[in-house]
Amino acid sequence: MRLHHLRPAEGSKKRKIRVGRGEAGRRGKTAGRGTKGTKARNTVRPGFEGGQTPLQRRLPKLRGFKNRNKEVFAVINVERLNEFDAGTDVTIEVLRASGMVKHRGRVKVLGEGEIDRGLTVHAHRFSNSAIEKINAAGGSVEIVE
Repeated sequence: MRLHHLRPAEGSKKRKIRVGRGEAGRRGKTAGRGTKGTKARNTVRPGFEGGQTPLQRRLPKLRGFKNRNKEVFAVINVERLNEFDAGTDVTIEVLRASGMVKHRGRVKVLGEGEIDRGLTVHAHRFSNSAIEKINAAGGSVEIVE
């Protein structure tokens, strides 16, 4: 056997049908497209609904976007920390156990209200005013990562 003896398997190669090559052929004149109409003449773009206002234009425009990676904090204000005794180590677990922080995820302490006792507060984030108020009351702040 030589290289020029190789042939494709019987029936594996099929010739392309050449349509619209004269009326003598099987697919002449209308070339298998029937008569008249959009499909006989040309194609329409995707999303074209025959002149009706397309779905993408019927729906309202939505402005902006929603960040799927947004980090949502469970917040607590410093005035709520007055419920703990002076010198207490206020951790995230203690806040959850007491019901002050209900949401899952990270915890942020905000500076709303006043605090009158020295506490060691552990949280993921603190506002600047919360840090000032906790330090002024004789407490300390520890950021948990």
